[in-house]
Amino acid sequence: MNTRLIPLAAACALAAGAALTPAPAAAAAAAAVRVCSLPGTPTAALDTAVAREAFRLAGIAATFTTHGIDGGDDDDGISAHELVKSLDRHCDVIAGFPRSAIADASDTTLLFSQGYLRSGYVSVALRHARTAPAGKEVVAATYASPAQLIAVQQQNVRFDLENTSERTVDAVATGRAQRAIVWYPAVVAYQAAHPKQAFRIGPTSSPYAGWQLVFAFGARSAELQQRVDAALSRMKDNGRLAALTRKWTLPDNAQEARDTHAAPRFLDGAFASAGRLRAAVVAVRGAAAAGGFIKVAAGTGGDAPAFDAAQVAHGKQLYGDACAKCHGANLEGNTAPALSGPSFAPLSHSHLTIGGIFGYMSTNMPADQPGKMKDEEYADLMAFLLSSNGYLPGKDKLTADAARASTTPLVVGPAGHKEASQ
Repeated sequence: MNTRLIPLAAACALAAGAALTPAPAAAAAAAAVRVCSLPGTPTAALDTAVAREAFRLAGIAATFTTHGIDGGDDDDGISAHELVKSLDRHCDVIAGFPRSAIADASDTTLLFSQGYLRSGYVSVALRHARTAPAGKEVVAATYASPAQLIAVQQQNVRFDLENTSERTVDAVATGRAQRAIVWYPAVVAYQAAHPKQAFRIGPTSSPYAGWQLVFAFGARSAELQQRVDAALSRMKDNGRLAALTRKWTLPDNAQEARDTHAAPRFLDGAFASAGRLRAAVVAVRGAAAAGGFIKVAAGTGGDAPAFDAAQVAHGKQLYGDACAKCHGANLEGNTAPALSGPSFAPLSHSHLTIGGIFGYMSTNMPADQPGKMKDEEYADLMAFLLSSNGYLPGKDKLTADAARASTTPLVVGPAGHKEASQ
């Protein structure tokens, strides 16, 4: 990819140090760097403001394209491959790329700047709203996003799933829901459009909650990445970054809670809030109907349900066809959480059950066509997930009923324990 920087001029500028500004003739000769943002992101204004200042400090001419990121003709999210294609075709830089410590896209060829905004998913209610009686509270969340995964882990609530983060906030504002789990920048954007609306913001207790926004670059843009990173460091030192991000920063109570939890497996807040899913709004009645995860004490629930090798093979094929785009070819996570490794199946102390995972998967997945598979296909997918997380196949076939009924905590299986001890 052409980064639209003259390599010699860039190298000289970096060697010169403080100003990071190329000679005027070189700057004039270099074509402007194209900056894209994620489609529909509520942080578009912030991303543009930070990019303008960073590129100004780095002495790099930039244009801000309205084409945005190309997600293809489907509605099932944006894959890492599509992001790389967009960087080759339409953009040199993606502003506002959401990243976390364990969902860092390090398995792609993308390069990243340091973070310029720490944010995440919060609990939102009207400022003076009364607490709803147990079992009567309706919680809104954005469909097929981290917000949905956080929401379904809550007990004794009903769910209102919305297509965009803006509609998720609006569900609280208009009374369709008493509370929402939502990407915090969407709350900021909503309040900017509705200045008389006042919300009470609280933390979410979930490993899926915390993110930071960065700039993403193509693999051949190391010089550009280094110069932008240096400019961001200067902006942090001189207070300019704090001034630009002040209204977008998480409230203190949410920030403190975020610091006590592990980072999430997702690449996004903004992907899901972009509204790329065009299915009708879904209202889900009760945690069981939503396939809500079941909280359990570690060590309870007995053995994992049995499955056979043929199911693993078929489940792997189904996964490649329906799941890999979002969850990664090797279950490593992409625009949806990883389905292997310690954040999904830890060595111990899991708060998710096999039955909870199966119930959620069979009701809500694939994200573009929830529940489209047959029970036996979901069972084969579950067999593949169990096998991929250290469980060994046997002679008995896994049924959907057995998977759904399992209260066994989803921890790494025997083969995974053996591998970890070596």
